[in-house]
Amino acid sequence: MADTVEHAIQTPELEQPYAALGVKDDEYARIREILGRRPTSAELAMYSVMWSEHCSYKSSKVHLKKFGALSQETPRGPLLAGIGENAGVVDIGQGYAVTFKAESHNHPSYVEPYQGAATGVGGIVRDILAMGARPIGVMDSLRFGPLDEPDTLRVLPGVVAGVGGYGNCLGLPNIGGEVQFDPSYLGNPLVNALCVGVLRHEDLHLAHATGVGNQVILFGAATGGDGIGGASILASETFDETGPAKRPSVQVGDPFMEKLLIECTLELFQAGIVNGIQDFGAAGISCATSELASAGDGGMFVNLDLVPLRDPNLAPEEILMSESQERMMAVVEPANVERFMEICAKWDVLATVVGEVIEGDRLIIQWHGETIVDVDPKTVAHEGPVYERPYHRPEWLDAVNADPAEALPRDNSAEGIRAAVLGVLAHPNVADKTWVTQQYDRYVRGNSILAQPENSGMLRIDEETGLGIALSLDANSRFSYLNPYLGAQLSLAEAYRNVAVTGAEPVAITDCLNFGSPEDPEVMWQFSEAVIGLVDGCRELGVPVTGGNVSLYNQTAATPILPTPTIGVLGVIDDVATRIRSGFQHPGDAIYLLGETREELSGSIWEAVTAPGHLGGVPPKVDLAAEKALASVMGECAKRGLLTSAHDVSEGGVAATLAESAFRNGVGFAVTLEGEPTVALFSESAARAVVSLPGSSVAEFEALCAERGVPAQRIGEVTGESELEFVGLITLSLDETKDVWLAPIPSALNAG
Repeated sequence: MADTVEHAIQTPELEQPYAALGVKDDEYARIREILGRRPTSAELAMYSVMWSEHCSYKSSKVHLKKFGALSQETPRGPLLAGIGENAGVVDIGQGYAVTFKAESHNHPSYVEPYQGAATGVGGIVRDILAMGARPIGVMDSLRFGPLDEPDTLRVLPGVVAGVGGYGNCLGLPNIGGEVQFDPSYLGNPLVNALCVGVLRHEDLHLAHATGVGNQVILFGAATGGDGIGGASILASETFDETGPAKRPSVQVGDPFMEKLLIECTLELFQAGIVNGIQDFGAAGISCATSELASAGDGGMFVNLDLVPLRDPNLAPEEILMSESQERMMAVVEPANVERFMEICAKWDVLATVVGEVIEGDRLIIQWHGETIVDVDPKTVAHEGPVYERPYHRPEWLDAVNADPAEALPRDNSAEGIRAAVLGVLAHPNVADKTWVTQQYDRYVRGNSILAQPENSGMLRIDEETGLGIALSLDANSRFSYLNPYLGAQLSLAEAYRNVAVTGAEPVAITDCLNFGSPEDPEVMWQFSEAVIGLVDGCRELGVPVTGGNVSLYNQTAATPILPTPTIGVLGVIDDVATRIRSGFQHPGDAIYLLGETREELSGSIWEAVTAPGHLGGVPPKVDLAAEKALASVMGECAKRGLLTSAHDVSEGGVAATLAESAFRNGVGFAVTLEGEPTVALFSESAARAVVSLPGSSVAEFEALCAERGVPAQRIGEVTGESELEFVGLITLSLDETKDVWLAPIPSALNAG
């Protein structure tokens, strides 16, 4: 017998297993206070998943409110939708809008790497779809433990296969992202997935249930027992040291069903028969019903008996909590239901009327003719607990900041420099990522203009005008550990710069904020500082935050991950034909270093190579005015066609930037770097780029840089030789050096 509302009223003292569902004592008391009685087991299931950290942001809300103070204007005009919607929507001109967002699927990807990563991609794609947009591309930011650890060799191949398998089957190009390694991610990898979609302004859809008598239709896959409490509960707790033991909690994806769902949903939008729509993300039916109802102008009635099931033995609580994939919920006027069903049948998509919009403000769910849920949906979806967690600056940070990498011994002999350059290029965070990216289809759909290993991904939006977008997804967790405020700004600056050096104008950001347990005051301090850093940084750069994701409890036992605010930046380019590639092309081209190089080695790859395990000092200076000036120069250079190549300077410093620029097309260089060799080669000062250009462009280029206040130093030229020549220091064979850069990831994974 189901636990009905009537039964709950009659048995107020019945003990309920709320703690096992992740509900705290005070939260359970609050649920009873809201309802004026104990919850039914179905209501408890709904509140447990919707009030989980993953769904309710109960520990981060007080800090995320700071984003509301930012302007909702992009350099291209006002946001069409922002924080609070499934995804942000940006006007890019010519009647087009772009929606993009990043989300995490960290814990599920550790438990079951393939399905965890695959369903992370599927979930973010449905967020984009729910806005009325056609998904056109994906990216991912992946972080793992050390490359030589057995568990990394278990997790990494599965995650990469899951990201590629799902995205490739959907026919979506994977145009960029990053893969990083650090001991703190051993036992807690990060899988942050981004999707971007395109729509015309008039096609924008928002999630709400409106119009009494309108029908509530569940369409897509049937509901199964996979993922019961999956992302919502699994991502709201800390792993212990015993490893992955929660396999049943991870959802199972079917990308072919999702592809049908995408095409079906877009045709439903085109037909103009959808009043409101919501994807099924974390929390399943609990999420879709409560969020649609709370955002509408009425209540909602749902008959759970009508939900199509893959497992007929599921209890009502399990149906409400299941996070089975490839499902959507729509609100449709009665006159349009028949047409809705015809379109779903055409695409072989299962569709079932499960309820309707009703008078009042209640969400009522029945099972076998009895009421098992009777709640105000706002209390489920939007009025969960809000914690003002205590936070304070870690006492250990002073000692860390007082132990800078700048004080480490430097070997500036030819042998020492050679070893350092090769060591930096072989570091897994700099080394070639082709083993990963070759498993992704980067060119499907035919509109990929730039993809890995370029500075950022670029997609053509309009084939006639050449209008396009660029995207980059970046985080520097080493900098964020040393100073989370500056680290978040440096991550923002790197993503902004990666977009700018392609010739696109950065216009908006999304974020995926990955941190340890919010119950640790030191972690909450890191989180708070990162948020303030992003707010201040976005304000100065003039780009709004359109939305994002928070992932907490990323730690194993008492050890949190390095703070990892992952930043996605969207740029707009008026004509993709003007885009700038990252690789040197023509012998005889001049090579320039833009920006100012300072003695900034703390948090660098050079530090990690020279003193493994050392991480100290303060991160590089943030100069967002210099970033904006550099971006303006790059945009103007693209329009005028002045440059042959451009590559941002970031991890690995100028040495890595020059080498990667040479490797791209197999052409060498000869450069003379001023100053102390270690600093000149390996400093990770921000707001810098290396560019190449023909002699005919030099005078105009130098004048443009001078006009915009961007330091520009001619350091050498592209050569026809197969050598990387650092004049006065060392000369390396291009082929042998490239082999060092190519080898680390395939060698480790093949050996494993």
